[in-house]
Amino acid sequence: MSTIAAIDQGLLRQWIADGLDLSAVEGKLQSLLVEPEIAGQYVKEYKKMKHARRQSKGFIWASLGAFAGFISCMLSIFNPIPEMFNLILYGLTSVAITMIVVGLYFLFE
Repeated sequence: MSTIAAIDQGLLRQWIADGLDLSAVEGKLQSLLVEPEIAGQYVKEYKKMKHARRQSKGFIWASLGAFAGFISCMLSIFNPIPEMFNLILYGLTSVAITMIVVGLYFLFE
């Protein structure tokens, strides 16, 4: 009969805030004398939380890049300041594309 252990979310958040890698987390679990099956659940939840944090960061970057691209498009179309057309068209668009690529990197790595 398997026992279902309550995973301490606060402990996992502390490990993520400390920037521990997976081997350090396993070492901490061994030092706490946690049973192997419960340690496996902790490791699985740790990986899940780290992935969720990275995914949210990716969505934020991609969203900001999409918004900057939209602003760049609108400013290029309406051309409110003709002297800054090239800066808006090429500079802001390049920044927007870079932000989107960074967001996609965080999402898909």
